[in-house]
Amino acid sequence: MIELPVVSKEKRGPSKPSWLKIEIPFGENYTNVKKIVKEHKLHTICEDGKCPNMGECWGAGTATFMILGNVCTRSCSFCAVATGRPGEYDLDEPKRVAEAVKLMNVKHCVITSVNRDELKDKGATVWAETIKAVKSLSPQTTIETLIPDFKSQWDMLYMVLDSKPEVVSHNMETVEELYRLVRPQAKYARSLEQIKRTHEYGARTKSGAMLGCGETDDQVKKLIHDLREHGCDVLTLGQYLQPTKLHLPVAEYVHPDKFKFWEEYGLKLGFRFVESGPLVRSSYHAEKHVL
Repeated sequence: MIELPVVSKEKRGPSKPSWLKIEIPFGENYTNVKKIVKEHKLHTICEDGKCPNMGECWGAGTATFMILGNVCTRSCSFCAVATGRPGEYDLDEPKRVAEAVKLMNVKHCVITSVNRDELKDKGATVWAETIKAVKSLSPQTTIETLIPDFKSQWDMLYMVLDSKPEVVSHNMETVEELYRLVRPQAKYARSLEQIKRTHEYGARTKSGAMLGCGETDDQVKKLIHDLREHGCDVLTLGQYLQPTKLHLPVAEYVHPDKFKFWEEYGLKLGFRFVESGPLVRSSYHAEKHVL
C-alpha cells in the first residue's frame, strides 16, 4: 500500500472560491434515498466519495451505487474511499442493489465499484450479476456502469459488456503527466485501451477527469484529443476538491469560464455530450448521456 503524504497547513492550496458553494442535503426524496440505502446495507460513491452533488442527486431520488464493498485495493491520492485489504465480497449484493433500484423507481441507474485487484476476476462476475439483476427487476431502467480497468484482463471487461449496460464509463481522472502522482497504480495507456475496446464492442463510452491538480492547458487538450481518438462519446470535467488533509492538495480552482471553454472545445471535437463545470462529477446528469 502506498502511504499518502500528510499535508501541512502551508500546502493546503488556495482558498475555496464562491462558485464552489454546496447546498446542505435535505427534503423528502433525500431522506427516502438515505433510508433505502441504509436498509439494504448498500454503499454509494455519493457518501464514500464525499460527492458535492449528493444533496442535489439524492433530492432528485437518484444515487450512484458502489458495489464490491467500500474498501479499495488502490491508493489514488485524490479519492476519499478507504484503501486497504477488502474482506469477502457479499454474494447477495446484486439482489439488494436491484431491489433498491426498484424501490427508488429510478429511470436511469448508475453503478460504480472499488478496485478489487486481489480477486482473480477483479470483481467482474459481481458486476455482471448486478447489471442482470437490475435489468430483471426493472427492465425499463437504463444502466450506466463506471468500471475499473480490470488490470488489462480484457475477458473480464467483455463479461461486463455482455451484460449490456447502456453506458460504460471509465474515468481517466487526470492528464498523463500526473498519473504517478494522482493514480499511482493505474496506467494512462491501459485506461485508453479499455475505452477503445468498449467503443469497438459497440457500447456508449464515457470518461471523466478532474481539473485543478496542477495540469496545464496543453495537457488537458491532449487528454481530450486522446479520449476522442479512442472512441469516447461522453466527457465530464469537474474541479478537484481535496477530500481530507491527507489527500492531494488543490493546485488551482479553475474558473467557470475555463470549464465553459473546455465544454465548447470538446463538443467541437465530436463528443456527444460534454458536462464541464466546477461541481460536475462522473454521474452528474447521467440520465442525459444514454440518449
